[in-house]
Amino acid sequence: MVDVQGTVAAGFEPVRDAFAENFARRGERGAALVLYREGEKIVDLWGGTKHADDGDADGAAEPWAPDTAQVVRSVTKGVAAAVPLLLHQRGQLDLDGRIGTYWPEFKANGKDRVLVRHLLGHRTGVPVLDTPLTPHEALDGISGPRAVAAQRPVWEPGTDHGYHAQTYSWLMSELVRRVTGRTIGRWIVEEISRPLGLDLWLGLPEEQRGRVGRIASVEAPAGPAAQGLRLRPKRSVTEAYRDPESLTRRAFAAITPLPDENDPAYLAAELPASGGVATADALARFYAALIGPLPSARTARAGGRLFAPATLTLARTEESAGPDRVLVVGTRFGLGYMLHGPASPLLGPGSFGHPGRGGSLAFADPEARIGFGYVTNGMQRGVTADPRAQALVRAVRTALAAQEA
Repeated sequence: MVDVQGTVAAGFEPVRDAFAENFARRGERGAALVLYREGEKIVDLWGGTKHADDGDADGAAEPWAPDTAQVVRSVTKGVAAAVPLLLHQRGQLDLDGRIGTYWPEFKANGKDRVLVRHLLGHRTGVPVLDTPLTPHEALDGISGPRAVAAQRPVWEPGTDHGYHAQTYSWLMSELVRRVTGRTIGRWIVEEISRPLGLDLWLGLPEEQRGRVGRIASVEAPAGPAAQGLRLRPKRSVTEAYRDPESLTRRAFAAITPLPDENDPAYLAAELPASGGVATADALARFYAALIGPLPSARTARAGGRLFAPATLTLARTEESAGPDRVLVVGTRFGLGYMLHGPASPLLGPGSFGHPGRGGSLAFADPEARIGFGYVTNGMQRGVTADPRAQALVRAVRTALAAQEA
């Protein structure tokens, strides 16, 4: 039995129960969950081991600590998406402007009419690279932007959508650099993490390495552990991941071979598609700040609130919906954020956020006034709807419904 640590506010005991059940029934190794409501922390839970591959039976495994951070894979996309939206809010970036206006080299090979909003809605048509990057090239800050600038779209930009699993990194990072003169990691630290007091980095500082747990692939339990969620992907999805010529395989293989995500060089790089490192508290607090003020935030902008009402509307207004040409399921995106739907169930219709392949999840629900952050080190199969994260979401929904009854 895993000793779950932390606290929950009265009425949110079902969330603690679901978190504990993830260890007992759903193959959890090490994880943390934090919820903010109206800017105040109401759930703060952690348990298991800091390193997913630490299986010592004699009790020597290092436990997850309150300040343990993890690489959160595509949860990073939701953090990164705040940057262009905030630049737009400040009048520094036109979401309906052409990317090539800010980044002239990007106009090559039929991309001269690609808009900034196409990037945020996964509509640029460049989810793949004809020549994949090596891990070293992917991290050097030069090869990635150069490759996506030269890449010919695989569909006419703006006419369809498909998840830009890896290329999102170089599209986003180079656009932000051209607009601001700063790297996206530096912008996030200076404009978001530091003012809000977040343990959240895109480009992990060397002095923080000791706090980061190792991730590892783990098998999900068979049987009823998912409690009604689909454990077996549809045949079309399975076939897409197996076919080396499919957009699915090619999108995730834009870096070949796959990089070692526990490598300090990977953690230090600034990959806004997948390389963010954060605590559960930082993610929940970040999303809470998108929708409302944080009482302890050290910023003069809107009392700690990041998104003005108009920007919040942009983030969660549907930009793309329907069959995803890469994920091969129906997905919904606002500007930079996944929206509540069958492929990625969140708290309710107004929720917006982003999952990470393998398990982690972070989102906000303005109607429920909730910021949700869940991080795990045990990477199970699945991209958008991990059974452990979904069990936690259901428990939050149950607790909120009981309070309103």
